[in-house]
Amino acid sequence: MLKKYKPGDWVTIKGKNFSPKMEVLKYVPKKDGIFGVVNTDTYVECIWYENGTRKSAVFNQNKLIKLVDTGGFFKT
Repeated sequence: MLKKYKPGDWVTIKGKNFSPKMEVLKYVPKKDGIFGVVNTDTYVECIWYENGTRKSAVFNQNKLIKLVDTGGFFKT
């Protein structure tokens, strides 16, 4: 499967009106209890801030949509 995003891309969850603006960190392997590691190019780890707390989660790239506004959380 083709990777849709790169680290630093801004994304949100498709079809959710109040999804947070998240930054893509990296692609991660998805572990399955029966088959072991599967879909190494399909799942991305994203971070966002909610009430001053950093949150992170892993999402299937097909459930996300890229936002036009790009850039990282930190200035370099």
